[in-house]
Amino acid sequence: MIESLNSPHIARVKALIGSRGTKERKLAGQFVAEGLQCAREALASEQGPRIQTLYLTQTGRAKLEDSFDLSSVNTVDVSDEVMKAMSETITPQGILAVCTIPSRPIEGLKLSGHSKFIFLSEIQDPGNAGTIIRSADAFGIQAVITSPGSVDIYSPKVVRSTAGSLWHIDVFEGIDLSNVLSLNVHAFALGASAKTSLHDLLIEGNCVAVFGNEARGLATAQSVDGIEQVRIPMPGNAESLNLSAAATIVMYHLANMPTS
Repeated sequence: MIESLNSPHIARVKALIGSRGTKERKLAGQFVAEGLQCAREALASEQGPRIQTLYLTQTGRAKLEDSFDLSSVNTVDVSDEVMKAMSETITPQGILAVCTIPSRPIEGLKLSGHSKFIFLSEIQDPGNAGTIIRSADAFGIQAVITSPGSVDIYSPKVVRSTAGSLWHIDVFEGIDLSNVLSLNVHAFALGASAKTSLHDLLIEGNCVAVFGNEARGLATAQSVDGIEQVRIPMPGNAESLNLSAAATIVMYHLANMPTS
């Protein structure tokens, strides 16, 4: 049982979630996942990030041992005070995992002939990123791909926002849009002035839905031939939708679109 607030374990965790967290996560190849839901998904899933160290309070251990055999997991028992020192949340659940960031080169992206992907170009909001991953998991999207300059998918806020879906769907980070467009995919993006309605979008084969930055959208240089422009019909008065809301609508459409 670790009780000292000077423990190097605390420093290790704080480095991964602190102001220099992005750099530390890349150097260490590790990230932090807090809470019961993420731990359950990590322990139950055969894919996704693997737990390297699982920190547990007495209460946290009891929550997991009801459902999982933890004998094969590297667990470290800590006091409630140590858990509070490690945690970013106001009321920790007594469960915190240090996980390994998967190495996924874009060459590992598998195309089935009817695969559906999401590409996020320079998005910055952690809540949007996490919600989009969660929706992608819900609607059977094969992978989420992010561009260079996008939010760190393994930051604590993104991880929490995925609600465990990070263990169900492949994420490829730092990939140029040109690399995705070179694949055998039908690419489309949302455009307010597009003539084609999402309702009328027809796709044969693999496809990728491209979403731009929350404020700027897709950069002009990225609005190239080969990306079809579509719009979401909006009969109400709102001028636009939040990025994650728009992406969720698109993914729902893709999931329910007839296949050829």
